[in-house]
Amino acid sequence: MHLQGPVQRIAYVLDDDPKVRASVLIILNSIGYDALGFSDTALMLAKLEVSPCEVIVLDLTLGQSDAVEVIQRLAEVEYDGKVLLISGHGQEMLNEIQRIGERHGLAMLPSLPKPFRAGDLKSLLITPPQAVKATATAQQPERNVIDLEEAIRADWLELWYQPKIDLRSSLVSGAEALLRARHPKLGIVPPSGILPPAGDPIYHPLSKFVIRRAMTDWLQFADAGVPVKISVNIPVSVITADGFVNFLRLQLPSDQRFPGLIIEVTEDEAVKDPTLVHDISTQLKLYNVWMSIDDFGQAHSSFSRLIELPCVELKLDRSYVSSCSSDPLKHALCQTVIDLAHRVGSRVCAEGVEQPEDLRSVIEMGCDTVQGYIFAKPMQPDVFIECVKAWPSDSVQRLAQPVCETQLRVIDPAPHSLSA
Repeated sequence: MHLQGPVQRIAYVLDDDPKVRASVLIILNSIGYDALGFSDTALMLAKLEVSPCEVIVLDLTLGQSDAVEVIQRLAEVEYDGKVLLISGHGQEMLNEIQRIGERHGLAMLPSLPKPFRAGDLKSLLITPPQAVKATATAQQPERNVIDLEEAIRADWLELWYQPKIDLRSSLVSGAEALLRARHPKLGIVPPSGILPPAGDPIYHPLSKFVIRRAMTDWLQFADAGVPVKISVNIPVSVITADGFVNFLRLQLPSDQRFPGLIIEVTEDEAVKDPTLVHDISTQLKLYNVWMSIDDFGQAHSSFSRLIELPCVELKLDRSYVSSCSSDPLKHALCQTVIDLAHRVGSRVCAEGVEQPEDLRSVIEMGCDTVQGYIFAKPMQPDVFIECVKAWPSDSVQRLAQPVCETQLRVIDPAPHSLSA
């Protein structure tokens, strides 16, 4: 049984304390939820089967049951709403159960230790942060919505750009190019509806499209006065293929303003053949093209293998960044990666920064750049240009305010930048 996504704002509260349950119901109702309370797990699951909800507020201990059991049951029925944990057992226990939920593929909102203020719960649900799901095998890949070969032939593909924010200057120091398809009937289709499984041969022509379009867009950015360094995602299997380096070299603009290009490869691919990747990345540096290790932490590789690669940047995976301010284990992992990267001369970019407290935490840890919805979502090239031109110089100081709907400004790479 798959519980399809909710069609209205319904919330369930599962807590065996009637006073807490009643208080949470009042808060949820006050912000527009049709909220129901339960003290019995079986009753809530039965209701969930006939009436899916948007969010479940879940206490850790439930008399004859507990949150771990509920999480396991929610995973079994493929619940795809959000889960918000509450408890008086302390933040460390909340963090442990939160990680269990993530490993089971559930969308976990930041947890709340009891007692909490009504405003804390409201802030999580009125403008909810992006919930964290497991990054391992719990999530099944979505079926492609469109045929990629057709999309390439029909010229439906385009690149959208998400700003990378330099934490020392608070300004835009780069942008990651992210694939979109503009389907004549379906509208804008995200990568999950476009990309095939890793290793598909279609990635070779797709990668050539991405590089050509990124360089075309960069010229548009430069002519508009925002010559930022672009990052593109290219599989290692493409980078190491015969003729790729020569193809890439011919696509790079011979323009004095060109700051170079960053190619992002995933950690799991980079460590499969580190010697070959090392050779290719060294060769790419001759053409002012640099390698970045994306989703660092997902593959759980040994640090010793990764420091052998001449990468200019490590990108901290969002599953570690989210809640790093409150989860001691995540905080320690982030700090270790940042310290290690700096020792070998690499920069660190924190991905998926959504919450002000996590932003403050990665700043304190010495992270170099960040990406995330707290600042800006991916946007079309023309919107990106206007956004960068109006970027406020105090963007990082405005911690809690997303600053990029129509605003932004850019910086030239500083001495500790990604330029050669």
